[in-house]
Amino acid sequence: MGHTVPGRLQPLNPIADDGDEYNFCSTCAFGSVCLGSGVEKFALRDLHCLVEHVGNFRSGHTIFRTGERFTALYAVRSGMVKTRLVDIEGRELVLGFYLPGELVGLNAIHPETYPCDAIALDTVEVCRFSFPALATLATRMPGIQQELFRRLSKDIGNAALLAGDYSADERLAAFLIDLARRYAERGFPPDALHLAMSRGDIANYLRLAAETVSRVLRRFQDRGLIAVEGRNVTIAKPDELYALARPILQR
Repeated sequence: MGHTVPGRLQPLNPIADDGDEYNFCSTCAFGSVCLGSGVEKFALRDLHCLVEHVGNFRSGHTIFRTGERFTALYAVRSGMVKTRLVDIEGRELVLGFYLPGELVGLNAIHPETYPCDAIALDTVEVCRFSFPALATLATRMPGIQQELFRRLSKDIGNAALLAGDYSADERLAAFLIDLARRYAERGFPPDALHLAMSRGDIANYLRLAAETVSRVLRRFQDRGLIAVEGRNVTIAKPDELYALARPILQR
């Protein structure tokens, strides 16, 4: 985490690395399901469902590509991953960002090929779950299937946040509040965000101009809603920021 420097925001580098051979990481995508069903991590060896740690992927490296055969789901272990589409003209469309403990690749289950690229935004490690093995495990543990459905539904809900005629302030406020909630769900501080993605990526995802994102961030900072230092953002007034985001988040 680095040493404390007075007056400076501290860098945030969350990682789901508190597990071992016998214990799940606290942010494991399926740890709570298995533990709730009385299955210990070591017991999964008997079901041939070993989780493979993969990485390090450096910034800009690809975890999977559009059109590749779908064989596995990936849970981010450290760093941040973005998913994107690139059209025939080479234009990029950012689809989402994934934090430690979140699953990437759920949208590949039906087409059986990955419908987008997954790109590391900084140094990334992932847990690779063989989907055939996971599907077999789900027949013995219905909670696994329910968790997959829950996460797939949540992904669809997050994508729906972009629909509608909302202002730039509302979109960016909702983005920051949603990111803070997701950090909190993984056990990380909800008021200290690390934006590993560029301003351009955020703008692309929110369907805004990059200049607009920078201008709104400055406006939020001038109002005391947030403090920005490089890619680190502290949410200083979450209630006021949520009030801006309410039209989107309470649809």
